[in-house]
Amino acid sequence: MLSVSGLSKAFGGRTLWSDVGFRVLGGQRMALVGGNGAGKTTLIEALVGLGEVDTGEISMSKDTRVGYLPQELMESWSGSVLEEVMRGSTEILELEAELRRLEAALGEITDDAQGEKVLNAYGEAQTRFESLGGYQLESEARRILGGLGFTTTAMDGPLGEQSGGWQMRAALARLLLQKPDVLVLDEPTNHLDVDSVGWLEEQLRSFPGALIFVSHDRDFIDAVADRVLEIAHRTATLYVGGFAEFIVAREERIKQAEAAAAQQARKVAHIEAFVERFRYKATKARQVQSRIKTLEKLDAIEVPQAEELKLAFAFPEPARSSRVVVEIEGAKVGYPGGPPVISDVDLVIERGEKFAVVGPNGAGKSTLIKAILGQLAVSDGSVKIGANVDIAFFAQHQVDALDLSRTVEQEFRFAVGDQPKNRQLRTVLGSFGFSGDAVDRRVGDLSGGERTRLALAETMCNPVNLLVLDEPTNHLDLPSCDVLEDALSVYPGTVLLVSHDRHIIRNTVDGLITVRDGKVVRHDGVDEYVLNPTLQRPEPVEPIRTASPSATRGAKKGGKAHKRQSAAGAPSTKPSPQGGGDGAATRELRKAVARLEKQVGKAEEKVAELQRQLADPAIYDDADRLAEVVAAHDAAKDDSFRKMEEWETAMRRLDRAGG
Repeated sequence: MLSVSGLSKAFGGRTLWSDVGFRVLGGQRMALVGGNGAGKTTLIEALVGLGEVDTGEISMSKDTRVGYLPQELMESWSGSVLEEVMRGSTEILELEAELRRLEAALGEITDDAQGEKVLNAYGEAQTRFESLGGYQLESEARRILGGLGFTTTAMDGPLGEQSGGWQMRAALARLLLQKPDVLVLDEPTNHLDVDSVGWLEEQLRSFPGALIFVSHDRDFIDAVADRVLEIAHRTATLYVGGFAEFIVAREERIKQAEAAAAQQARKVAHIEAFVERFRYKATKARQVQSRIKTLEKLDAIEVPQAEELKLAFAFPEPARSSRVVVEIEGAKVGYPGGPPVISDVDLVIERGEKFAVVGPNGAGKSTLIKAILGQLAVSDGSVKIGANVDIAFFAQHQVDALDLSRTVEQEFRFAVGDQPKNRQLRTVLGSFGFSGDAVDRRVGDLSGGERTRLALAETMCNPVNLLVLDEPTNHLDLPSCDVLEDALSVYPGTVLLVSHDRHIIRNTVDGLITVRDGKVVRHDGVDEYVLNPTLQRPEPVEPIRTASPSATRGAKKGGKAHKRQSAAGAPSTKPSPQGGGDGAATRELRKAVARLEKQVGKAEEKVAELQRQLADPAIYDDADRLAEVVAAHDAAKDDSFRKMEEWETAMRRLDRAGG
C-alpha cells in the first residue's frame, strides 16, 4: 500500500536522516518514535505530500486515499461540529446530492424509456450510497464524536467557537469517519483525556487500513502498534511488535553493535600493528599498501551512546512546607455568570503526596487547579493553602509564550534570571537536554517537544514544594518523558499532575483525584479501572466449593483451624483426578458457559436489531428518536463486549478445571 526507499533529508549542514526505507501494508499499524528534533514530523509530512525530501522515492497504490492529522490545525470552520465532521465524507455527500437530484428528475419524467434510464441510475447510486454507509453516516459521526468526548449539545454547536483542543478532536473524528486507506496521525493523544485515549485505542486496533502515527505514549503504542519505526542516529530502524518488543529488540541491537564495534576495533588494531611493523620493509610493501587501503575503506561501526538515549536532571531541594499543603472544604467552583462546574468538594493533600488529576475534558480538572492556585474564587466553602507552600505551575500555554526570536539561553535567562539558586545557567539547560551549541539555537527553530522541554526547565529550575503540572508530556519525546518520570519519582515535594499519559501516572503518583459529573473524589493508590474507565471491571466470582460426605465428616472433626481454612476457601491439598476439578464443579462451570453463550447471542441480536433501525432513512427525521437509538446501540455494543469477556473468563476456568 505504501513503499518508501532511499529517503534522505538535511537542513543546512545537519542531516536529519538518510537511506530510510520501509513498507506499510493494509491493516498494519506503525508507530514512529525518536528524539525531539529527529525528524518524525518531517518524515510524515513527506509521506502525505506536504514536504519534500532530498533523495529517495515514496510510492503508493493507485487511488490510495490518505488522511492526515497534524499537530497543529490551520483551518477555519463555518458549520456545526457534526456538519464539519460529516463534510469530510465527500463521496457519500456527493452521492446523497445525486440521489436527491435523481428523485426530483423521476417526478418530472413522462417518457418511459427516459424514466427507466433515470431509475437505473438511481438504483446504482443508492446501492453505492448504502455500501459506503451513507444511511448510517450521521449516527456513525455522532458515535465517533461521543467517543471523543463531545456531548450531544456540543455536536450541534458551532465548531469555530470550540477551543483548539476540541477542534483537533473534531478533525480526528472526521478522519475516522472517512476511513481512508492510509491514516497518518501526528501525536493524536495530545488533546485527549484518559477516557478518550482508551476509546481511540479500540477504534485504531480495528482500523482496516494502514496506520502510521507519532506518539510518546507507551501504553497507546503498546495497545495499537504492531510495528515501531525508530528515527535515531540519522537513520530509521524498523522493529516488529509493540513498544515492549521494541525496547527488547533495540537493546539487543545495541549489544550486537557493541560486539561488532569491538571486533572491528580488534581487527583495525591488528592491521595497524602489521603496517607499523613492516612499513619500511621492501618485501612487505605490497601487503602494507593493501592493508592501508583496507583501513581507508572501512566504515566505522557507530554504537548509540547511553547519553544519547537518556537525559538526566534532578530537582533542587525545596523548603519544608506545613503538613497540610492544600485543604478544600465544601467548595463550589464555577465561572462568573454560569452554574458551578464542581460542587461539594472536600479534599486534603498533605506534604509529599503525589496525585494525578484525571477525568473527561470539560469535567472540571482545570477548574479545580485554578481554584487551588487562587485563579478562580469559590462561591461556597473554602480553599486553603498551607504555610510555607511555594508553588510552581506548568501550563500548556507557556510553550506559546516563548519568544521565538531569542536563543535558548536568552529565553531561559529572561525567564529565570542570571543565577537560579547559585547554579550556572548552562548547567541547568544541559540537564534539560540543551548542551553545547544547542543553547545558541533560536527558539523558533526548535521542535514542539524541545520548546516544551525549555518551558519545563523555566518552571522547574527553582526549588518549590508544590509542583502543579498541566499535561507536561505533550510533544515530549520518549527519552524526555523518561527524564520527567525519573525526576517526579524522586521529587521530595508535593505534586498535582494533570495528564493523559497512563504510563507516567502509573509510575510517578501515589493516588488519583477524579473529576467527573461535577464531583471530585480522592483515590489512594492507582486503580487501573479508575485510571482507565473504558476497562470493564470483572464481577467477583464466588468460588465453587463442593465436598464429598467423607470430607464433610472430616471437617466436623477437624476443629477450629479446619473451619478457618474452609471459611477462607483454601484449596485442598489432595490432588484431583486427571488434573481437573471434581465432577460437580466442572458441571457448574459448564452450565455457566452455556448460560453465558446464550447471553452473548441475545446481546449480539440486540446490536444487530439496533443497526437495522439505524439503517432506516426515516429515523433521521426524528432527532430525539435517533439520539435514543444511537445511545441504545452504543450501550448494546458495550454489553455484548462485556458478555463476551465473561464467557471467555468462564471458558478459561473450565479449561483449568479439566472440563
